[in-house]
Amino acid sequence: MAAMNLKIISNSVSSDRVDWPRLFQPSYHHNLVSNPSFCGRKVLHNDRKLLLHPTSGRRNRLRGICVSASNRFSESQTHSFDVVIIGAGIIGLYIAREVLLRSNLSVAVVDAGVPGAATGAGQGYIWRINKTPGNEKWKLAARSHKLWENLAVSMQEQGMDPSEVLGWKKTGSLLVGKTEEECSLLWSRAQQLRDAGLAVELLSSEDLLLKEPALVLGKEAGAAFLPDDYQLDARVTIEFIKKVNMNFAAEGRYAEFYHEPATSLVRSSSNGEVEAIETCKSTICSKKAVIVAAGCWSGSLMHNLIRESDIELDIPIEPRKGHLLVIENFKSFKLNHALMEVGYVNHQSATRSAAPNHGSIYDAQVTSISMTATMDTSGKSLILGSSRQLVGFNTVIDESIVNRIWERAAEFFPALRKMSLEDMKKSRSIRVGLRPYMPDGKPMVGPVPGCSNLFVAAGHEGEGLTLAPGTAEMIADMVLGNPRKVDPAPFAVQWCEV
Repeated sequence: MAAMNLKIISNSVSSDRVDWPRLFQPSYHHNLVSNPSFCGRKVLHNDRKLLLHPTSGRRNRLRGICVSASNRFSESQTHSFDVVIIGAGIIGLYIAREVLLRSNLSVAVVDAGVPGAATGAGQGYIWRINKTPGNEKWKLAARSHKLWENLAVSMQEQGMDPSEVLGWKKTGSLLVGKTEEECSLLWSRAQQLRDAGLAVELLSSEDLLLKEPALVLGKEAGAAFLPDDYQLDARVTIEFIKKVNMNFAAEGRYAEFYHEPATSLVRSSSNGEVEAIETCKSTICSKKAVIVAAGCWSGSLMHNLIRESDIELDIPIEPRKGHLLVIENFKSFKLNHALMEVGYVNHQSATRSAAPNHGSIYDAQVTSISMTATMDTSGKSLILGSSRQLVGFNTVIDESIVNRIWERAAEFFPALRKMSLEDMKKSRSIRVGLRPYMPDGKPMVGPVPGCSNLFVAAGHEGEGLTLAPGTAEMIADMVLGNPRKVDPAPFAVQWCEV
């Protein structure tokens, strides 16, 4: 099959466009996963500083597993790609897309499970109303927002409907305050966003009621409204990105290894660079880069990958559990926009607690509940959230948390008080996901010090979907040696002696 001639390579600001209709012709679909020589799996793991503890007085550099490719790799079990990505969430898949569209490199995506499990559990917000202009994430968020918009425009120009393909919807966002104190915070945030060039509107309680009749609050209430925020369906978006990536399989440039956990890194004895990753089934050689984009599993994964080396590694990403309550075919009222209470902006409510003589533990009772509400992109289901808990990798549904989400939502939507959550058990579903939480609130994006071809892209907490395009562009630029559009310094992987 002839190679695809793609003129544009990304959804960046450019006059070039991907030929989407041609990209989705049946003749271009070829799923290498169906080939018995290919398997699959995603690897995910954990925050800001990367601590490399040299042992035995050795120099502060990564040495890793010094095994040469020539006498380690078995040809029958070996595959070779330019770039190997560990993690098939929105970050990993988007990085694969960027590399494929912007170069001639080949890419393998490895995952211990199936694609997009954590991302698919979210509400699909592409928001700026809750962002703070001037902080270290602002430029990355602004760049990502622009890239999402460019993608939607590019698809429209090629005759595709982003509302169908991505669930793309311009809902606008409302940041809601109930009290005079909360509204004071709103006015301050709105002014910051205006100064950054965003068209934010301030709404009184009367104005707010006109926009959202179901939102009945007191006279002190108000909201900041940003009409240019979006929502999409995370699950169908991931499927779209997967399809784009899979079109390169026919050229031998793309493969997916799902249900195939990465187990170790193979590093060169001469220069310390990563030559391959080993999984439970395969050895996957990397000619140019290995990228760990495994969400809240990134920290523990990195520990596992280098366990035979002389390095002690700590990436402080932790799983932060979240619940969402979905009421299907909800007809009591409809929401016109996506809503969030002011308290959602504060991500410090759920913290780790220490117990005497037992070190640091997770206190399951320390939980943050904040109202978020939106209709799904079909307009049929009401999605209510959200919770934050630092309880490790526990993904069991907690009915007490679900009840608290319902009760909190009823404080904003009085109509819910007339309904029984118990009576809705047949029409409700619960989404539970693990956000990759970083203590300083910033993702870790960049090369691992001392190992120039090993990269980390993780720690986005609940902003993986929002920040995916900018993060993918940043990593792709690093791998390809291109100028950066956003300064990567605030997100750099750092090491220090301890």
